[in-house]
Amino acid sequence: MTIMSHTKILCQTNIGSTIIPMNPEIQKNSEIETPKKENFFKEIIKFTLIALVIVIPIRTYIAQPFIVSGPSMDPTFNTGQYLIIDQISYRFNKPERNDVIVFRYPNNPKVFYIKRIIGLPGETVSIDTGKVSIINSANPEGMILPDDYIAKNHKTSETYKTTLGDTEYFVMGDNRAESSDSRLWGPLDRKFIVGKPIIRLFPFTKIDLVPGKI
Repeated sequence: MTIMSHTKILCQTNIGSTIIPMNPEIQKNSEIETPKKENFFKEIIKFTLIALVIVIPIRTYIAQPFIVSGPSMDPTFNTGQYLIIDQISYRFNKPERNDVIVFRYPNNPKVFYIKRIIGLPGETVSIDTGKVSIINSANPEGMILPDDYIAKNHKTSETYKTTLGDTEYFVMGDNRAESSDSRLWGPLDRKFIVGKPIIRLFPFTKIDLVPGKI
């Protein structure tokens, strides 16, 4: 599943309207001053610059809207759902297991993917007939991860094993039968992680905070 970036900013302002009576004597006496066109354009330019100063940093560093496309995170996320991605939390905190994240696809950084973190840096991820186990210092014999959130028809039966580097994460889609993820193209380096969903705005029947949390 890819997740497509989408931004639409609608800005409206009523700068003001002036109506001048058609009275020759008033005009001759110059009792009412006609607004100058340059003032109007100055206000437009000022408003545009203020909007850019506010919107661009927010979009670049704090939050960004995305629209989901594809089935790999079904039923957690479906095509057409509108998400706001928190881009600042991971500057202060490390990504955690089971976090849903948005990241740049390592083989084509212009494309964005949405997946769930399964393995953390330094861990070994072992998949045996579809069941995922995590081997780490706390669980040297392996810890089987619960998969209750995965629909029965979205499970798989493959076998796979890999050990992650110091900055690598293992990510998978909730619809594992239809997901292009770390099983196919390898671990995800942290530098590609953009952020995590904090709000689902559309459809209105599924509006919620921190969508995908388990």
